[in-house]
Amino acid sequence: MAIRDQERVLDYFLPVARENEIEKADFIRKTYWHVALAVLGFVAVEALFLNTPFILSIGLKMAQGWTWLLVLGGFMFVTNMATRWAHTSTNRNQQYLALGLYVVAEAFIFIPLIYIAIASTGDFSLINQAAVMTLTLFIALSAVVILTRKDFSFLRSIITVGSFIAIGLVVAGMLFGFTLGLWFSVAMVALAAGSILYQTSNMVHEYHKEQYVAASMGLFASLMLLFWYILSILLRLSSNN
Repeated sequence: MAIRDQERVLDYFLPVARENEIEKADFIRKTYWHVALAVLGFVAVEALFLNTPFILSIGLKMAQGWTWLLVLGGFMFVTNMATRWAHTSTNRNQQYLALGLYVVAEAFIFIPLIYIAIASTGDFSLINQAAVMTLTLFIALSAVVILTRKDFSFLRSIITVGSFIAIGLVVAGMLFGFTLGLWFSVAMVALAAGSILYQTSNMVHEYHKEQYVAASMGLFASLMLLFWYILSILLRLSSNN
């Protein structure tokens, strides 16, 4: 019995890359289904926040000056906590709680950017353009990994270093009063694209078949990072015209 139990444990943690094609396809389907649910959840929560004066006021005030550093710090804390829950917990309810918490955190931190994008044009045109561009690039990058099955794990160190540099530049800009320009946003789009390649590669090569919630969270995070900076670029270009 002990040997049989060990076999079941080893099978549970078997990377999905070593499963049969049916199990692989099922895992990928579940992962992207949860990414889609996270996106829909983000849209719903964002709409709720923007139409709730109290939350909207807080979100806009928190984006001013030093308080934005507190928001970023809080967002990073929530991200780390949710990621840890999703990856280490075997309780499905806790995994969904982690994903839901992360979706709400993303919706809150997007309040200023979405509000400015709507106010600058009076409609959702910039947001719609950014969404289409983001989804197109996301699908294309995901297809590259899934169809070629290439391992992009080597991008981890590049993404880590790039993320720390980006955070340092954002903090320095707030402390010393300079604005990060268009090329910073372009560089962040490239970083987000690399993150999508890396997260998709992890989905294919690293996760086991029961970790589709955790895999979807990593992809959703990269997707939202890409959306943020594509929308930022469109907003900057629109304001210059």
